[in-house]
Amino acid sequence: MKTSENRAFARQADREGVLAPVLRILHIWRNRAPLLTAGAILSLLALLIGLLLMREAGVRVAAMTLGMVVVTAGSLRILGSARVILRYSERLLTHDAMFRALADVRVWFFRHLARGAAAGLGFRRAGDLLSRLVADVEALDGLYLRIIVPLAGAVLILPFLFIAINLVSTALAVVVTGLFACGAFLLPLIAAMLGRRDGGQVNHAAAQLRIGVLDMVGGLREIATFGAEGRMLAHVRQRDGALCHAQMRQARMLAAAGAASYLCGQAAVVAVLAAAMGLGLPRVPPLPAAAVLFLTVAAFESVGGLTRAGALAGNITRAAARVVAVGDLPEHAPPEGTQPAPAGNDIRFDHVSFRWSADRAPVLDGLDLSIPAGQRIALLGPSGVGKSTLAALLLKVVAPQSGRIELDGQDIATIREDALRGRIAWLSQATHLFADTIRANLLLGRPDASEDELWAALEQARVADVVRGLPDGLDSWLGEGGASLSGGQGRRLALARVLLSRAPILILDEPGTGLDARTEQEFLQTLNGVTQGRTVILIAHRLTGVEKLDRVWRIVDGKTVEVRQ
Repeated sequence: MKTSENRAFARQADREGVLAPVLRILHIWRNRAPLLTAGAILSLLALLIGLLLMREAGVRVAAMTLGMVVVTAGSLRILGSARVILRYSERLLTHDAMFRALADVRVWFFRHLARGAAAGLGFRRAGDLLSRLVADVEALDGLYLRIIVPLAGAVLILPFLFIAINLVSTALAVVVTGLFACGAFLLPLIAAMLGRRDGGQVNHAAAQLRIGVLDMVGGLREIATFGAEGRMLAHVRQRDGALCHAQMRQARMLAAAGAASYLCGQAAVVAVLAAAMGLGLPRVPPLPAAAVLFLTVAAFESVGGLTRAGALAGNITRAAARVVAVGDLPEHAPPEGTQPAPAGNDIRFDHVSFRWSADRAPVLDGLDLSIPAGQRIALLGPSGVGKSTLAALLLKVVAPQSGRIELDGQDIATIREDALRGRIAWLSQATHLFADTIRANLLLGRPDASEDELWAALEQARVADVVRGLPDGLDSWLGEGGASLSGGQGRRLALARVLLSRAPILILDEPGTGLDARTEQEFLQTLNGVTQGRTVILIAHRLTGVEKLDRVWRIVDGKTVEVRQ
């Protein structure tokens, strides 16, 4: 039974175009066009040689059966050897080209994902992203290997088959090529149209299952604490059942498509045999009849997978749509700047307004704020008032609906993103530590940093002694999410990574999140000492009393109100 979520997905799928995502994937593959084209040409040559080989083999078998002598041994050896070489070369080249093309898609996907990460990644689920990056990208190999190359082969075979059989019998040529056109073009088209209706259900159900499993594994502690093991397991089983149901529907479709294609091929064989016996068709002599029979069998076998590929076309086009969707610009995507960053670091928000969607109230409404270079300020307020939105605007991951943000008097909309972000370091409330070494985590922001600079940053963040106490020092493995460190140690390591960047502007978004009161105060005292000389924008719900600040602002109704210290 379809869930309401699946029905909603089906309605959305019906509104999507079919060709646009596929054409976009082909555009991503444009650099691999020579390899992909060469692979297709080799495939067509191997197919043509195979058809000639089967025709000659049919003539020889029939001749031997009738006690006739036909000189075909030499041609069989030549054609056989050529087919083996071409077939091996074609497989090698097409699969190599496809692996490279899929790698291009993954790189393209990750780049676009990274571009809109701060603006939209938080609203995407990890399981869905994993499905798109792995399962959906892998499904795209069917676009080339199962559809484009076999379809090109069918286009080549159709006239070749008609010409070859027409030399023997025009009526038989019409019948066989008609059945071939049905099996190679009409049935795959019908299968694709039927498969389009439900083709994306497998992709969608698989993504939902991954989301559920990742949520269950990631939240095991909370699930056990609240005794929700049974409910979560039932939730995952429900999604597993939805996937199984979708796969069964797809399996039935594939079976029906395969059976229809097989019946077309058998009908063509029957037509050739009938012509050989003179039943309903002009009689064909035994030797030509055998050649036509072998040629027909080979032709239908070469396109036998097209009907099944048509049934899978819905999955492939839906996978393409899910992959390229990550490249759609967010609603509030900022313009791509072309100018370098100016020399100064004064920041000014000039009557800036922003809302995340048209049906929601403005987060910022005519906000004005000036932050001179080197000044240390705090932005206070409860969750949802726009503190982190202000950081997102300054980092140029979203653009204001009105007003402008200036760096040293220059609108940041005109500044290149890499140049702007080279000036700003961001310590978020959920800074991620990678499952890698301490060294690799630190080098994320400055790959060229020396070992002395790494230790200096660790010293500034007051976590160097902890790293020295580990068996492998900088090369110690952190584990997933920095699991081998305490919360305070992990935050200090994240701070060392920020300090290593040498950015003159620091955005500290709830830096004490997840820390107890004493650890939070110690961490903020460390910040007081290591951020001297830099512009500091501290985003917090409240102040602890240990911060050293020049000015404090509270965001109220989308505007800033100065708080007297």
